[in-house]
Amino acid sequence: MTSELHHLTVAQAADLIRTRKLSPVELTDALLKRTHALEPQLNAYISLTAELAVWGAKDAEAQIMKGDYRGPLHGVPFALKDIYNTKGTATTGGSKVGIDNIPADDAAATAKLIAAGGILCGKLQTHEFAHGGPSFDLPWPPSRNPWNLEHFTGGSSSGSGAALAAGLIPASLGSDTGGSIRGPASFCGITGFMPTYGLVSRYGVIPNSFTFDHCGPMARTVEDCAILLQAIAGYDPRDPGSIEHEIPDYRAALKGDIKGLRIGVLRHYWEEDLPGPEDQRSAMDEAIRVFESLGAKVETARARPMMDGLDIKVIIAETELLAVHHKELIARPGDFGRDFLGRVLPACLFQSVDYVQALREHRRYMAEMKPLYERYDVLLTCGFGPAPRLDAHRTTNFWKRSNVFTPSNVARSPALVVCGGFSKNGLPLGLQIIGRPGDDARVLKVGHAWQSATDWHQRHPKLEAGTPQPALTPGNEPVRPDLDAKTTAYVEEMARRAGLNLDERLTTILLETAPYALAMVERIRKPRDRMEAPSLVFRFDS
Repeated sequence: MTSELHHLTVAQAADLIRTRKLSPVELTDALLKRTHALEPQLNAYISLTAELAVWGAKDAEAQIMKGDYRGPLHGVPFALKDIYNTKGTATTGGSKVGIDNIPADDAAATAKLIAAGGILCGKLQTHEFAHGGPSFDLPWPPSRNPWNLEHFTGGSSSGSGAALAAGLIPASLGSDTGGSIRGPASFCGITGFMPTYGLVSRYGVIPNSFTFDHCGPMARTVEDCAILLQAIAGYDPRDPGSIEHEIPDYRAALKGDIKGLRIGVLRHYWEEDLPGPEDQRSAMDEAIRVFESLGAKVETARARPMMDGLDIKVIIAETELLAVHHKELIARPGDFGRDFLGRVLPACLFQSVDYVQALREHRRYMAEMKPLYERYDVLLTCGFGPAPRLDAHRTTNFWKRSNVFTPSNVARSPALVVCGGFSKNGLPLGLQIIGRPGDDARVLKVGHAWQSATDWHQRHPKLEAGTPQPALTPGNEPVRPDLDAKTTAYVEEMARRAGLNLDERLTTILLETAPYALAMVERIRKPRDRMEAPSLVFRFDS
């Protein structure tokens, strides 16, 4: 069994531990050994807490032997994206700016997993402050995709995607502001779930966007995600965005068939808005046939164009991100990575009226989704196509086009990504299932039905210890655009008004993406009734 321990799912490991056929110490030791052997290829971890993990495994084993079994996470190792606070262990945010940050307390979700008996093995790689990347100018090199080490894992939960696909860990927590759980799940062939907004507390998690941040589980199967969600879901008054949702038994809700389920297929996501390669289209056609064979009622549906969601999300989220890091961006802008700066600096061009107009459009967007939720039980669409090469990354792409995940952040709806097949080059292809807000259990049930009918999630990349990491030459240097003098002067003046003191290189980074930000401003300034309210909701704590 030892050679296959790294392939165990959470559910499988839990069953063996519960019946005392597997020791938490044996499982933890096997995973740590695999990590030491393969980590030089993968760059999955920022910090490995091996000694704490071994101590935790021994403690869990002693408790279980005494009959004090806490449930399916007891004795099971996990790791965290390095934006989750961990008491006494650095939470860096993947940035030089946060390299010395040692939290005094655990994040809410961290504490819940530990209370459930989980064993923390370390902190996983993230794009800088869960935003931007992959970057080669940070203290830690970017994670590599286990299916092809020259390719991207997706972000920003990049280390989680790599570690899960490579068998370094069976469970992780990521965060999702515009696809940061689902992107790595898609590119790495694992399972990632973004819960309904407010279902999982964000207390103690470094913020990206107060309006769009979600915390959620990442694992190899939907069943494992259900187990993790059960442990971390629940209202938390310390998180102002936390909402009191009914918490069902997510794992029990996976049972049963999906006959008669109404599925609306958002084909325009991969056929029009962001046309995908032929193998992705073929995989989606096959997915539709599978769901039809399971008895679901499948028909083509249509939502707003993906780019509408990007405009809303970026104007709101980048404004909030600028506010979060404003002090350090004024004092030490050169300590941030190039990609992060190419996203956050243009937020100085968004004025207060743009932020409010985006919030008003956000409310409009959510309202326009309601008819779809009423007509369909879930929505089906693609994830990402095959992962691109790491050295093909360009910061400007963030501004040029949306992605298939951002609309669900804007709609605040639960969304699941599972592996939907593989490309002709052997890279995973994602499949996405979206539900109405609060209907997390149904989304998980549909994903579980998919994994019960297919075996894509059971495939594993072939990795060998000692294989050298392929050398890459990143080419993401900023290029100063040919802007007219008036526009250039306006951008530089807005940066000064924001208190930013930018040298020539940093100014080039700002100017390179400024035109895209200004174009977003023009698109968001639509005719509105003076009574049209924003999406902000205020409540009094009792």
